[in-house]
Amino acid sequence: MMQLFLSPVDVWLFRDGRPFDAHSDHRANSLFPPYPSVMQGVIRSHQLVVKKANLNDRDEIEKLVGTTERYGELKLRGPFIAKWEKKNDKWELTRYFPVPADVAVSDGMFKRLKHKSLDAKQFVTSAPIDQVLWSEHEPTKNSPGEWLTESELSECLKGNPVSATKTGDLFDRETRFGIKRDDAKRTTEEGALYEAEFIRPCKNVGLYLEVAGNGYDGWSESGVLRIGGEGRGARYENITAPKLPEPKKELRGQFKIYFATPTYFKNGWLPDKKDWSDFFDGDVQLVAAALNRYESIGGYDWAQNDHKSARRYVPAGSVYYFQVNGNGSAQLKTNAITDFGSEIGFGQIFIGGE
Repeated sequence: MMQLFLSPVDVWLFRDGRPFDAHSDHRANSLFPPYPSVMQGVIRSHQLVVKKANLNDRDEIEKLVGTTERYGELKLRGPFIAKWEKKNDKWELTRYFPVPADVAVSDGMFKRLKHKSLDAKQFVTSAPIDQVLWSEHEPTKNSPGEWLTESELSECLKGNPVSATKTGDLFDRETRFGIKRDDAKRTTEEGALYEAEFIRPCKNVGLYLEVAGNGYDGWSESGVLRIGGEGRGARYENITAPKLPEPKKELRGQFKIYFATPTYFKNGWLPDKKDWSDFFDGDVQLVAAALNRYESIGGYDWAQNDHKSARRYVPAGSVYYFQVNGNGSAQLKTNAITDFGSEIGFGQIFIGGE
């Protein structure tokens, strides 16, 4: 397995899922960290460079890296924002994650919402849950930050209040203007002014990604690759750092699932099998959920020269509360919870207790 740390050569562009054209939408917004689907394209493209593939031979390409939605041997975890920090004269890598959706800000700290059973006289809902989340503190709109370190996330999932890191301490957003060109006439097009938002990570900040799979070898210990919109550059290093923790498999009583990366469910915010049997062995019941607005993720299929179908994903930071019924236990069957894309990093989870 490779542990890669990617740092920018200049700035990065990771567009959201909206179609962008200088005539129809003049602004391209950027997301950070990028979606796992972006990173699988980055890794597989560089793999073709490493293996010196003939890019005109589709059979060779498919043998080396798979197809549009069949990823061959590739297994990814991430990407996550990461920063090199000096502690006790030693450089250590710190990973950052979105603040969970089930917390509210009170007195400058992120505090977890409480959950309690529904009162039929007070609530009317069609959702298949029997608890609501509420705050016993006076929440505020002003947030001291948006990202938690791995240790802070662990404490937050236990129910302990934590502080957070401001976005500006990790990366900045820069807007640049351009105008579409007519290459045939070697002129600019009238009415085709646009603006694009770029990401500039702060010093020592980049992306952390775990890459595994038979055949993914032969990479140098460091190098340069293309990443994101406009084929911007990134330096990569094959590093040694603590691996992302595996979620615990045996579950009892009440527990909750935190999604560190977006996840796709065929029924909107619920999986294909609404009893969750694709992911758990045992009598597991969803009792509450906290999630933000869905994210549309698509992409472009260069092999077919056409856009991919967009899917609506539950965003990173979402939290689902579960109850193991009875006095027994349940078993987590997978390391990722998603109906699509687990092999490339969608549906990565952390598990918290009550």
